[in-house]
Amino acid sequence: MLKRLLLGAGLVGLAAAPLRAQTTNSGTDKFAQLGTTLPTPNSYRTASGAPGSEYWQQRADYNIRVKLDDDKQAITGAEDITYTNLSPDVLTYLWVQLDQNIMDKGSITTATQVGQLQERMPFQALDYLTTSDFDGGFKIESVNVKGGKALPYVVNHTMMRVDLPTPLRPKQAFTFSIAWHYNINDQLKINQRSGYEFFPDDKNYLYEIAQFYPRMAVYSDYQGWQHKQFLGNGEFALPFGDYRVSITAPADHVVGATGTLQNPDQVLTATQRKRYAQAANAAKPVLIVTQQEAEQAEKGRAKGTKTWTYAAKNVRDFAWASSRKFIWDAMGIKQSGVPVMCMSYYPKEGNPLWGQYSTEVVAHTIKTYSKFTIPYAYPVAISVHGPVGGMEYPMLCFNGGRPEKDGTYSADRKYGMISVIIHEVGHNFFPMIINSDERQWSWMDEGLNTFVQYLTEQEWERDYPSRRGEPKNIVDYMKTDKSLQTPIMTNSESVLQFGPNAYAKPATGLNMLRETILGRQLFDHAFKTYAQRWAYKHPEPADFFRTMEDASGTDLDWFWRGWFYTTDRSDLSIEGVKWYSVDSKNPEIENARKREMLNAEPKSLSQQRNLQDIPKTLVDVKPDLKDFYNTYDPIATTDADKARYQQYVAKLTPAQQQRLKAGLNFYEVDLRNVGGLVMPVVVQMTYQDGKQEIVNVPAEIWRKNNEHVTKVFITEKPVVSFVLDPYLQTADTDLSNNAYPQRAAPSRFELFERQQQPQPNPMQQQTSLQQKEQKPGTGAGGGTN
Repeated sequence: MLKRLLLGAGLVGLAAAPLRAQTTNSGTDKFAQLGTTLPTPNSYRTASGAPGSEYWQQRADYNIRVKLDDDKQAITGAEDITYTNLSPDVLTYLWVQLDQNIMDKGSITTATQVGQLQERMPFQALDYLTTSDFDGGFKIESVNVKGGKALPYVVNHTMMRVDLPTPLRPKQAFTFSIAWHYNINDQLKINQRSGYEFFPDDKNYLYEIAQFYPRMAVYSDYQGWQHKQFLGNGEFALPFGDYRVSITAPADHVVGATGTLQNPDQVLTATQRKRYAQAANAAKPVLIVTQQEAEQAEKGRAKGTKTWTYAAKNVRDFAWASSRKFIWDAMGIKQSGVPVMCMSYYPKEGNPLWGQYSTEVVAHTIKTYSKFTIPYAYPVAISVHGPVGGMEYPMLCFNGGRPEKDGTYSADRKYGMISVIIHEVGHNFFPMIINSDERQWSWMDEGLNTFVQYLTEQEWERDYPSRRGEPKNIVDYMKTDKSLQTPIMTNSESVLQFGPNAYAKPATGLNMLRETILGRQLFDHAFKTYAQRWAYKHPEPADFFRTMEDASGTDLDWFWRGWFYTTDRSDLSIEGVKWYSVDSKNPEIENARKREMLNAEPKSLSQQRNLQDIPKTLVDVKPDLKDFYNTYDPIATTDADKARYQQYVAKLTPAQQQRLKAGLNFYEVDLRNVGGLVMPVVVQMTYQDGKQEIVNVPAEIWRKNNEHVTKVFITEKPVVSFVLDPYLQTADTDLSNNAYPQRAAPSRFELFERQQQPQPNPMQQQTSLQQKEQKPGTGAGGGTN
């Protein structure tokens, strides 16, 4: 119960007078500007977060020819790269990425692995440790001036320096050629972002191919060449350009790729071309290659080959997939008036999930992301099912999520598949269009993308079981020991707990900005502004931070500092509450209140026992011992009391008289920042009549003391309880100190038997039940057994 205290009558003007200042400071200013933490603005990148008047970026155009060897699981390729120097600098060499070299026998990734062996290890773990048996990595055959002499080059693990014959000056272009080959990894044994899956039942291969060609590194205004080695976590930093890629594969394979198919008459049948044309205006996905046709193709082995040629404009990368197992469906949509063909490629093992959901999810993702960022302007968006669990490339992505062999699946498998498709298709926006440096900052693509993935999931289905995005879902990670955490602003290769740190925490932070700190209107405008400013450009963290502040009109340095640069956690506590009301000076009101409080006071244990043990006191036995004070009532209202009150009121102004009669309640709430992270104070007050009110106090309440503040709340009705963060908006890690009066935070524990057998999914259980209930002679065949 809240203890009630009285304010003196001299405080009736409380609202107009300043509260007593809290002068104690923790010694740390968590609202200090980021200042020199961020790079100095210049003509390339402005203080507002927008590209500057002299912003520039390089360009790389590719003409690639590759051949897939389905017998040896190998790639051979050749490419012409035209590199255009749009910087103000003179370049004497170029850096090229050789990301396949992560699987080279001398891989720096393998050499720098750390960890401990377990007493019991699965075979897959041993396979991973012995990947040196696989002869992976690029085998560079030649590097030449296009049509000319050889160029000197040096391979440094996953980077290759190409020395130019003459310096490349600003606005000049240089074309050179590279030839190479490499062995494709079995993705189920060597888990990388590309590879093949072998299907023993029909003895076919399904290929998901990426990082298959030497790619230009980024040269930028903020760091020069980005030549940080590819170690596995830090993905890719790539310049934009136009691609023309010719893929030679077995004649019975279906090949899907980034871009638009340039030679459909040569590789598709008349029926397939007709179906594709129908799909452009279809309300639901149209099968270009049916499951029956794919199953028939699985049985054969073509001796010849076909070459599929794809072209893509203004993209940063290229990927493709090939198999005779592929079912292929498509559905066209219009996005801001631009036609987009949404498509899926998947083996029969993906049905029924893939045929029912994949292309619909692709279309939904393109529409939703376009609403929150910029309109999708590429001509296609593709989802491919194969061995890679989830990986993104321009216009095409690889996704997992496969039902059981009997066609059933759990809810987790269904929603997991939908979520991974949303996530990977969403990467078309972050970082394929808004082209951040993944090699340095995974959170800029994974975190921002996971946030919009959450928004897209919620628009797919009411109460969609999103795994990331809601603040309550990050709490368990935030409660882990700080030695197991790293700030979001940590290089991709040095991040601990990669999933929570690079995906969940930044996504959650953006959700809190949108719902609690800025509000949806300000946030959505600022986030869209960032996407518009940096579409088809190379943003850095400061560009994002500054744009969000610039476009929302809000200083958010305190938020970036706490959520992105530290491992502080959110944990606010109500330390105590004092309840005050104004002394009205009206004796009838105040004396009645005193009597109510006096009557409410509990009898002490001695008083209770004395009533039983002492039936009568001495003055009860001898009434003559009583005097005036035995009947005197000190809180009874007298005529003199009333007269003094009338004299007091007559001296007050009408406004002061009204305030005196208002009967307001004043609550002094002591708040402590236990976790160290300054956050808004979201307070739910429950009134005596059962009604509730939410008050959202901005985070600036902590600006003069980061650890302890006292906030006064004024209400017309009495409050019976205060609760912090009632809707779990701020990822508070300890709910047990969020309420006053204090209440226990609910929790549970689970009892289980060791070595439990795996349970069938609900669809399998239902099928089994129906089979048991089906009696002989009543089955679908109509006959008897």
